[in-house]
Amino acid sequence: MEFIPFNKPYMTGRELSYIAQAHANSHLSGDGNFTKKCNMWLEALTGAHKALLTHSCTAALETGALLADIQSGDEVIMPSYTFVSTANAFVLRGGVPVFVDIRPDTLNIDETLIEKAITSRTKAIVPVHYAGVACEMDVIMDIAKRHNLLVIEDAAQGIMSTYKGRPLGSIGHLGAYSFHETKNIIAGEGGALLVNDEHFAERAEIIREKGTNRSQLFRGQVDKYTWVDIGSSYLPGEITAAFLWAQMEVAEAITEKRLAIWKHYHEVLAPLETAGVLRRPIIPEDCRHNAHMYYILLQSLEKRNELIDRLQEQGVNTVFHYVPLHSSLAGMRYGRVCGTMINTISVSDCLLRLPLWVGMGEMHIDQTAGAIKRTICP
Repeated sequence: MEFIPFNKPYMTGRELSYIAQAHANSHLSGDGNFTKKCNMWLEALTGAHKALLTHSCTAALETGALLADIQSGDEVIMPSYTFVSTANAFVLRGGVPVFVDIRPDTLNIDETLIEKAITSRTKAIVPVHYAGVACEMDVIMDIAKRHNLLVIEDAAQGIMSTYKGRPLGSIGHLGAYSFHETKNIIAGEGGALLVNDEHFAERAEIIREKGTNRSQLFRGQVDKYTWVDIGSSYLPGEITAAFLWAQMEVAEAITEKRLAIWKHYHEVLAPLETAGVLRRPIIPEDCRHNAHMYYILLQSLEKRNELIDRLQEQGVNTVFHYVPLHSSLAGMRYGRVCGTMINTISVSDCLLRLPLWVGMGEMHIDQTAGAIKRTICP
């Protein structure tokens, strides 16, 4: 029996040679040739006015919070079922996360609950595209327009996914991607900010460059650069960008391989859903997902935890996902809840993520599905 890890970072074969090229170019700090290639690729892929590589998706979200000019007491509406960076980026500016429940089908923010959460202090909405499946962005953008709010897409899991043909991250005023090693396109650590509203473009560059107008110097717009605004060091080094470029070159192929694994899981687990012992992911018709993850929903926390243990004994490493932010120590201190959290709590208790990485074969999937069936079927 072969042990199946939850994740295995994929390498295309060109990463190390590109890193050597970056060294040969005598430029290992930020914004070298590989960073520029990655930025241009993202702009071509998404149609964003400007794409800026960052050292993490967290950094991209923090830049978004600065661009949104979040002040103490400003409220930002978001799901509770998300990674801590979604909230932390705004809390760092004094903002208040306002948590609303998620939909039971896609596990994304329930767009029908957003308007009830809006107050005179609301500044922005942060939809999170869970598992690379799009939120209902047309409705969210309409709400934002009517209430004069910014939309900052947390598309950490959404590279290569679309909503009604539009790339995730490119629909809101700003978007954020992650290239963490658990994502589809990886750099170990890494991220990107998509600036879709050109109004934010110049300031985004300044914030990312420690509050200086250094980018304008390199374009010949000024004869020296200086400190002009608040900011931080959000650039990745060229080693990170070189690794990432090797991944971007074959992003379509990586996505297709992941989708093939996802579809095989979906097929072999269908009988267990029919038997009523688990639920498979639901993908709306308007959404093209990227197979970021394959998860199942069990009937209870006890059954989920038991399955994790039994699968580990059978050589399959699986993991649960988020502890809801609203119930965490920091969430209770810095945020507030609007409405009930019935779906959020249930999903947090019952969701189990299965191994999914490029290089998995059908035998790995069948081994995982077989272990699930042996454990949970009557």
